[in-house]
Amino acid sequence: MNNSSENFFDTKVLGHPAGLFVLFFTEMWERFSFYGMRVLLVNFLTMAVVGVDFPGWGWSSANAGALFGTYAGLLYITPIAGGLLADKLIGYRWAVVIGAFIMTLGHASMAFETELSLYIGLALLVIGTGFFKPNMTSIISEMYKGHENKKDGAYTIFYMGVNAGAFFGMMLCGWLAERYGWSYGFGLAGVFMLLGTAQFWLAKPLFGEVGGVPKKDDIDNNSNSELKEIEQSAKRNPFTSIDKVLIIVSTVIAFAYIFNDPISKIGGVNFLTWASIPDVLSGEYVVILSGLVVFLYLIITRLIRYEAVVRDRLIAFIVFAFFTVFFWMCFEQGATSLVLFARDFTQRTLEGNAANTFLVVNALLTIIPLAFITYVLVVLFKKTRDRILSSNIILFVCFSLMWVIVGFMLYKDWTAETTEITVSWFSILNSFFIIVFASMFTKIWDNNPNFPASYKYGLSLIIMAIGFGLLAYGSLPIEKGAAAGSVRVSMIWLILAYLFHTLGELCGSPVGLSYVSKLVPARMIAFMFGMWYLAIAIGNKLAATLGGKIEEFTQNYSLSQFFLIFTIIPIVSGILIFALHPLLKKLMHGVR
Repeated sequence: MNNSSENFFDTKVLGHPAGLFVLFFTEMWERFSFYGMRVLLVNFLTMAVVGVDFPGWGWSSANAGALFGTYAGLLYITPIAGGLLADKLIGYRWAVVIGAFIMTLGHASMAFETELSLYIGLALLVIGTGFFKPNMTSIISEMYKGHENKKDGAYTIFYMGVNAGAFFGMMLCGWLAERYGWSYGFGLAGVFMLLGTAQFWLAKPLFGEVGGVPKKDDIDNNSNSELKEIEQSAKRNPFTSIDKVLIIVSTVIAFAYIFNDPISKIGGVNFLTWASIPDVLSGEYVVILSGLVVFLYLIITRLIRYEAVVRDRLIAFIVFAFFTVFFWMCFEQGATSLVLFARDFTQRTLEGNAANTFLVVNALLTIIPLAFITYVLVVLFKKTRDRILSSNIILFVCFSLMWVIVGFMLYKDWTAETTEITVSWFSILNSFFIIVFASMFTKIWDNNPNFPASYKYGLSLIIMAIGFGLLAYGSLPIEKGAAAGSVRVSMIWLILAYLFHTLGELCGSPVGLSYVSKLVPARMIAFMFGMWYLAIAIGNKLAATLGGKIEEFTQNYSLSQFFLIFTIIPIVSGILIFALHPLLKKLMHGVR
């Protein structure tokens, strides 16, 4: 048994090692910063230049979607490299600190609100996330060696930190940005990222050797090492020279498209015009279709070289990955088209009883979870003040600042002449609904362990489609070509949409990464994790690209028809995966 991880259990908080809660707060501040920035970006880029209190850049939604899509897609690609680098060279803790510091610089850069600082900031956030994202969970995994029975509870607590950070980040950064200026929102995200980095670094005495720089023997003996998994996979199904060439070609093509998309739209410089087929297809479409053909050929030729059972299970996994693209393509409208819908076509000004009800609900939504997390902080302090006092002091500074901002926000909202809900407020609903319903769904799946994966995923797509269907119905009064603000519909449609999107997410979440380990042989896990993240990256890029076309689409069709697209696609996808259940069951060869 790992002695360093065993020592972790000497100091417990709520039945778990105190170190888990250091990770909880580190992840909370990182998610606070990430989602605080994320909820602002498209709104800021597309906000009018004149006629508003805090002007944005007045970009078209297509340009904003192109930039955001490239950023979001890269966020799921760089962690593959970051995880390998940490595993082989620098260790998980150093990777987290380096990533967090780089992200802090990224947030600081964005606060200047210039075009150059924005691009630099987004690049730094992508690089920093590559270091940070894969290695927090790796520390937990190493910490719980020999205590695997406690891992599920540990990850549940950890992901509560994820959602708490997202919740407060979107609420507070969004409120400051919309009430006092964009720089305040972007800047606050950076402040908490910096403080979160410091409290994690100063908690080193609590971690011992866990997550430290790997030694040669550790690398050689670590069965979870992603690098070793790839090496073992290569021995069983070696990458031929043609395979390697195809990987390079498909990677170059993918990056050519993902960078050319925003550069061509925003900068007016298209590097792919040479590939166009006149009067048939643009260069971008020719290149991306060519890349898809190359990638499919690579996958198929590798699959046929595996033994039958492995091949069948990998095919089942690829089917799930394929439908994952459609899920995230629709779900991630929350970062683009739904933000614009909330801003331009949702009734956000309340009066009378409706205003009072919202103020009370919003106060409870804010104070209760913040009070509970503060209680956890107090318990952590009592258990660890002798070992990591400086880290705890920084956490108290963070929470003191949080309480000050929350108190100021609630005071200003309660004393304002009119009650106007911020655009960013609606985005917190996803995190809130996850916190409310996650335990219920966990019990459902625990009590029905043999519920088919295909049914879970089919349900997730169809339930999410219901949310878009309600939006399509609710937006019927908004006619074709309606100007922003000319018609506003009840906020209930957007609230219900987020509710069903979250319920869909909770149905599909058991299918995701958990089925990588179930369907994929141990020697290939790292490679297929990369495939899964690639599917999510493609879904995010498509989501932003399609969401960015909302302005262009609604000039010729109604907003209701726009949301109907995202109703039909997941419904059809859900029905298809239901229909594929017998085949998938056969391909999975007993895996449940």
